[in-house]
This record gives sequence, C-alpha cells and structure tokens, in this order.
Amino acid sequence: MTSKQRSYLKGMAMKIDPIFQIGKVGVSPELTNGIDEALQARELIKITVLKNCLEEPKAMAAILAERTQSEVVQIIGRKIVLYRPSLEKKKIELPK
Repeated sequence: MTSKQRSYLKGMAMKIDPIFQIGKVGVSPELTNGIDEALQARELIKITVLKNCLEEPKAMAAILAERTQSEVVQIIGRKIVLYRPSLEKKKIELPK
C-alpha cells in the first residue's frame, strides 16, 4: 500500500464509527471471525480497544491483520483501522 493510498484511507476512516470493541478477553476466535466478515462487507473498519484490555493496541492490530489478511491503516491511541479489499465487488477505489 502506498502512502497516498494510506492517506486516502485515513481520511475515510475519520468519518466512520468503530464497529467492534476489544475488551479484557482480547482477540478471540469469535472476534476475529466477526472482523473478517465485516471486512468482507465494508472493506474499511474501525475498532476500539477498551481500557480494561491488557494488551497493547499495536500488538492486537498486528494479530488481527495477520489473522484476517488485512492491512493496518493506522493506530491512533486506542483505535485501530483495518483495510482489506473485497473479493467480490470493490467498494473503495484507491488512488494510484
């Protein structure tokens, strides 16, 4: 992913609300499956890491990106933004 594409996705992520919260349980298989399905439907999602979570957001973002074959767009504080192009129909056209 180029820096121009990442910047474009960051701008889009500013306008969306988090659809998942990660709590003290951390990254569970159920959470990973839910995020995988959300990425398929939306391509770009935002996740909140709650304060009662023991792990660092950076480590959790890396784990989620690996398990869902997505890319970490950004991590700001306790918010994670992930992107994965849809296999069926692309909803987001990235600049080249």
